[in-house]
Amino acid sequence: MIRTTALAVLMTGLLLPGLATAQTQMALGGLTADPSAPVEVTAESLSVDQATGRATFEGDVLIGQGDMKISAATVEVVYDDASGEIARLEAVGGVTFVTATEAAEAESAVYDISGGMLTLIGDVLLTQGRTALSSQRMEIDLAAGTAQLTGGVRSVIEPAQ
Repeated sequence: MIRTTALAVLMTGLLLPGLATAQTQMALGGLTADPSAPVEVTAESLSVDQATGRATFEGDVLIGQGDMKISAATVEVVYDDASGEIARLEAVGGVTFVTATEAAEAESAVYDISGGMLTLIGDVLLTQGRTALSSQRMEIDLAAGTAQLTGGVRSVIEPAQ
């Protein structure tokens, strides 16, 4: 995996020579989650399938866990068979992921709560202040603060003022 700070510095030095001395603030420090914090979900409707251990929230879904918020048209909650705890959230339709310092958008997302991994898929856009990264897929290790972007990666790095 590539640390986003290193990626941003490398891109600044290689792709934007005039900005080589500019500092970038593209660390993923704000993309953190506490897997032990309660998960709150609001939606227009909920359907539960006991046989598969899944619950599907539809319509203006908003999920919160600590400072992290995820919104989407539909979110499927997958429970761990052994513990009965929420193991994974699978969101589709205008997915937005927000923390105190970052915002990300994608067509779909999978949040592996126990593994601390967030995968954004389809027209991914990550913004931090005036800096932005886009790609088709972004895998974020929330515990390590690292990310890997693939598929048409593009970056806009604003120099420090």
